[in-house]
Amino acid sequence: MKLDQRVSLITLGVSDMDRAAAFYEGLGWTRVESQDGVIAFDLIGQTLGLYPQSGLEEELGLAPGSLSGRAAISLAYNVREKGEVSQVLALAKAAGGTVLKEAQDVFWGGHHGYFSDVDGHIWEVAHNPFSPLREDGAFCWNGYQVG
Repeated sequence: MKLDQRVSLITLGVSDMDRAAAFYEGLGWTRVESQDGVIAFDLIGQTLGLYPQSGLEEELGLAPGSLSGRAAISLAYNVREKGEVSQVLALAKAAGGTVLKEAQDVFWGGHHGYFSDVDGHIWEVAHNPFSPLREDGAFCWNGYQVG
């Protein structure tokens, strides 16, 4: 069996569901309610789910508080234009997040910055001139081939 290369759902364990949802709504995202206690935001090609950190620990059989702190992971939000990086960082800050690295040029030829959401999940905001977004906003590492 060969698996399809995809991420279908990204689930973030959060300490306060309402506060976390308000942060992502502050980015302009639209919440999708579900019956199972998850607050979901449908993205392009996948979904971001918010779930109580305590429930995630219980589901995994971990001791309470085991998932607090930051894991060595970052999520990325790519933009079409260089100037959009600082705009997204400002939006995240206004929604209650923390800018970790201001927008700046990066050694590989792009432009990026970082913020954390209200639970400390780290997001990179990047403009990659070598991997332009498709018209529908989808991202591909080396860009989409035309033709």
